[in-house]
Amino acid sequence: MQEVTATSRHYVDRLFDPDPQKVLQGVIDMKNAVIGNNKQKANLIVLGAVPRLLYLLQQSSSSLELRTECAVVLGSLAMGTENNIKSLVDCHIIPALLQGLLCPDLIFIEACLRCLRTVFISPVTPVQLLYTDPTVIPHLMSLLSRSQRTQEYITQIFSHCCKTPEHQTVLFNHGAIQNIAPLLISPSYKVRMQALKCFSVLAYENTQVSMTLVNVLVDGELLSQVFVRMMQRDQPIEMQLTAAKCLTYMCRAGAIRTDDSCIVLKTLPCLVRMCSKEHLLEERVEGAETLAYLMEPDVELQRIASTTDHLVAMLADYFKYPSSVSAITDIKRLDHDLKHAHELRQAAFKLYASLGSNDEDIRKKVTLPLLLMTH
Repeated sequence: MQEVTATSRHYVDRLFDPDPQKVLQGVIDMKNAVIGNNKQKANLIVLGAVPRLLYLLQQSSSSLELRTECAVVLGSLAMGTENNIKSLVDCHIIPALLQGLLCPDLIFIEACLRCLRTVFISPVTPVQLLYTDPTVIPHLMSLLSRSQRTQEYITQIFSHCCKTPEHQTVLFNHGAIQNIAPLLISPSYKVRMQALKCFSVLAYENTQVSMTLVNVLVDGELLSQVFVRMMQRDQPIEMQLTAAKCLTYMCRAGAIRTDDSCIVLKTLPCLVRMCSKEHLLEERVEGAETLAYLMEPDVELQRIASTTDHLVAMLADYFKYPSSVSAITDIKRLDHDLKHAHELRQAAFKLYASLGSNDEDIRKKVTLPLLLMTH
């Protein structure tokens, strides 16, 4: 332990060398030392590396290379534990990195954004810090056109930091829809996926956003049709699910009719498909919860869902986790299944409640298997 601490202290001491070239080399060596090493990260934070790295990052006298390497090291420190993130936030890393985005150099901007993304996606970071300075959101919007990396990081920041109707309004008012819509046809899967996630959090229970989305064209195609394409079976599950969420939220907000073919023939069957047991438990939970939300107010959708792809029988499987003992050979898998078993049952009950909320015939149809399972 003492040896590790001594090495860590040596790294920190080099950050204070009067020779800028030695400082740069010290930061590069520190970067290589912390990759995948949480113990080293924690030591460097305790020994005060963060304030010094932030100071060097903000100094106009520092070379661009040094400032960029500092942002990279800070990003690596942020990839450690939640305590690391708390320490970085307490050292005011967010305003320092946001200030860094005013620099014209793209490589430096990308390094700052990558670090900001890592900090903001942590559950311990207060998302309100993105909205403190009113100039930040418009500046981030202006950086979307710079590169695929800026697009990926900024949309990921937005989707993680859009938690309230006020956040939705701020992003909407600063042109989120027209700036992010073209990214849905980006050649980069990561960019498309993050843009899609943005739309799902923007549209959730928001009539203004949903009504606007309905009329948006992306390369001459209606946005709802772009979402329909993203739900096709040949797309990754994450994309299918998120596109189905977007259309579900638009429908619940009153922007798409419940009898529209994109809901009845595309979104509902996609969500039912997500409930089948070949999918991961998390996907099944998300699929069931979204499906319950979609059809909650609409008896016709409930009727269609109750006769689609043996949904009622599929839900019975939600109560069979963890799976039979003979199949449990992987302890990690068992641990994972046990953690999600509760969520799975909860999702199934939500879906049963939604299915049987308006129609006596459907209620009888879904309660019989439920009674059989719980006895």
